Amino acid sequence: MLRRKPTRIELKIDDCEEFESIKKELEARKRQREEAESGAIGDIMAGGGATASASTTTRAELINERIGFKPLPKPNTLPGLFTSLQF
Repeated sequence: MLRRKPTRIELKIDDCEEFESIKKELEARKRQREEAESGAIGDIMAGGGATASASTTTRAELINERIGFKPLPKPNTLPGLFTSLQF
C-alpha cells in the first residue's frame, strides 16, 4: 500500500477576514431576527399577531432559499394523492 505525505492546511489572512465578515453578517441577522421576534411578541400582545407571524421565516425556508430548492405543495385530500396514478 502506498503512503502519502500528510496534507498541510494553512490559515491565511484573507481567510480570517472572510470569517470575520461572515460572522458579523450572521450576528446582524440574528439581532434582526431577535428584534423582529420581540416586536412580534409585542404585536401579539396588542392583538396584531397574524401579520407578525407571517413575516418570520423558518430555518428550513432559509436553507431552501439559499440552495434554490422550491418544494411542491402537498395535496391535502386523499383523492388528490391518487389523481396522477394510472391503472
